[in-house]
Amino acid sequence: MTTNPFVNRVSSLSGPARDIAPVTPSDTADLPDVAIGLYVESGGTIVLTTVRGEIRTVQVLDFSILPVGVSRVHATGTTASGIHAMVLA
Repeated sequence: MTTNPFVNRVSSLSGPARDIAPVTPSDTADLPDVAIGLYVESGGTIVLTTVRGEIRTVQVLDFSILPVGVSRVHATGTTASGIHAMVLA
């Protein structure tokens, strides 16, 4: 029988995430759930909106983890791919 350590655990912003979901960058739609961080498979530029509402442009390498609260990953200007949102939902 497998035990699930998440059953009675309260979600925390310090992690771990409860799920990781693929991101489709969009200039008009927010992520379904605010991410506590992003995981990026193929590096490049990411244009994102933080949970504070600021639009930021960052460069990341392959297999990067970006530990910032993100509400949107923009299509325009984003060249990185294989982006996944780490979420608590």
